[in-house]
Amino acid sequence: MLGRVLAAILTVAVAVGLLVIAWPQLFGLAQTPVIAQIVSLRGIAVCVALLVLVLLLLATVMSPRARRFAGVIAVVVLAFGGVQLAVLATRGAATAALPDAASGDITVLSWNTLGDSPGTEAIAKLAEAQHADVIVLAETSLATAQAVAQQLGAAGMPMQVLHVSYDQVSKARTTDLLISTRLGDYRDASGLHTTDTLPTVYALPVDGSGPTFIATHVVSPVPGEMAGWRQGLRWDADHCVGDTIAAGDFNSTLDHWSGLGANGGDLGACHDAAKATGSAAVGSWPTKLPTLLGAPIDHVLATPQWTIAGFRVIDTEDGAGSDHRPVVARLTPAG
Repeated sequence: MLGRVLAAILTVAVAVGLLVIAWPQLFGLAQTPVIAQIVSLRGIAVCVALLVLVLLLLATVMSPRARRFAGVIAVVVLAFGGVQLAVLATRGAATAALPDAASGDITVLSWNTLGDSPGTEAIAKLAEAQHADVIVLAETSLATAQAVAQQLGAAGMPMQVLHVSYDQVSKARTTDLLISTRLGDYRDASGLHTTDTLPTVYALPVDGSGPTFIATHVVSPVPGEMAGWRQGLRWDADHCVGDTIAAGDFNSTLDHWSGLGANGGDLGACHDAAKATGSAAVGSWPTKLPTLLGAPIDHVLATPQWTIAGFRVIDTEDGAGSDHRPVVARLTPAG
């Protein structure tokens, strides 16, 4: 009798634990340590669930005494894997090319370069190939950003460079924003501090005409930085208002934004381009993992003043040196 009671308690505990991992938003735990990291990698969770399921099935065959308990746990694990697959399928793995740009469209390219690792040539070549109007470069030095702008200018794509750095030692604590001059003049309104630990560029149009641009880099949710991570997400959500386009390394997935949306938006009033185009299950980090096993933590977002025409995670640069894949989105003025 005691064994059955313990088995029932353990089964309930496993079921609740897996439910928390599968959908932490239900319990308000999406931004808590460990859970925040696990929920980022739903593709890997599916693979682990399959492995555990195989082991449990073997246990039912090899041990008659454990057959009932192992069978029940197998059903729980199967349900967990099914939920993960359902979430991934709902978010989508589309990889279609962007539609042709129309007049008034803005193409946004974002790439965390891991301290200039791809080099000026690769960054500029990609930006030119994508016809980027706005380029967000996290962990990129000012010298590299200026060199990219110079190369694009020579190709007939003149850019303004805005740069924010929290120190002069680590390239990880710098963020650059390149804006096509055809969009008008922009000023850096970031002030002394935006997101904690890692900087965000907050750019406003000088003449007040045009969207606000946010080039963000939220610190990773690692031990010792959880508070700064949450602050970064909250800062982005609070500033995703009005006519705004935001992009960068958010170090977070849609799961982590639970409770941060406003007026129907995913983060503040902004809508996620990957979600809108059925690409939100495609991982942008790390490049060492296949896209369907990685974490979709690099984003392009926009407020309802913009219609999301297309979005894509670019996997052709996996050997360029960065651990992040670039992402690109094409936005069309609403109406």
